[in-house]
Amino acid sequence: MTVLLPDLNLSYLNLALIGACSILIGMSKTGVPGVSMIVIPTLAMIFGGKASTGVLLPILITADIFAVIYYHRHAEWNPLLKALPWAFLGLLIALWAGTRVNDHQFKHIIAFSVLLSLVLMVWNDRSQKKNDLPLSYWFAGFFGILGGFATMIGNVAGPVFAIYLLALRLPKKTFIGTTAWFFAIINISKLPLQYFVWNNINGKSLAIDLLSVPFVLLGAYVGIKVINTIKEPVYRWSVIVITFSSALLIFL
Repeated sequence: MTVLLPDLNLSYLNLALIGACSILIGMSKTGVPGVSMIVIPTLAMIFGGKASTGVLLPILITADIFAVIYYHRHAEWNPLLKALPWAFLGLLIALWAGTRVNDHQFKHIIAFSVLLSLVLMVWNDRSQKKNDLPLSYWFAGFFGILGGFATMIGNVAGPVFAIYLLALRLPKKTFIGTTAWFFAIINISKLPLQYFVWNNINGKSLAIDLLSVPFVLLGAYVGIKVINTIKEPVYRWSVIVITFSSALLIFL
């Protein structure tokens, strides 16, 4: 396979896959759920597990910033501020546990937690007497810690935070705007941790990230156009179904 940009050791196929992954990330960050599920294994195939997270993080931040610019007015700050301090705690726990818990164990813990949370949320939705668990601080704390842990270890916090916001029954654009702010803050906070502690962000990885920017913006634009055609009830249940599918894929 002919190598493009030999200093980066990228083939034409690899570059095409990175571009496709960047488009999917842009679409997912502007509200099209589930389309980025194949991004993590694809980048891991190209760069390896730990190195791929260093490539992926700046791409995610680029898409986060675009989503925040477009949806910032729709964010709901009360649930966001409840979850964020706990998410930072989850980041620190993940930083400590990263060398002590293997990938297999971690994936099963996260997947089981997501599936259990989904069952409880759907049960609460169908219960005649709704409870106020989503409004409680322990509820936000649980999902905050789990989300922070999941995003630091494997960039799989999307399903976790989706359940938290779905339980609050936020409108479509409020859901997207709140999610955009959460991940923009969390992912930017991860930059120094991955750079100084895990040492998986460097000049070469940042050059790859720079090449991905136009594809991220294209994906974000497509995502905005698609999301405007989806009705509220359909959107909510599509997120539930895709979150459930994501949890099953984490097992695999």
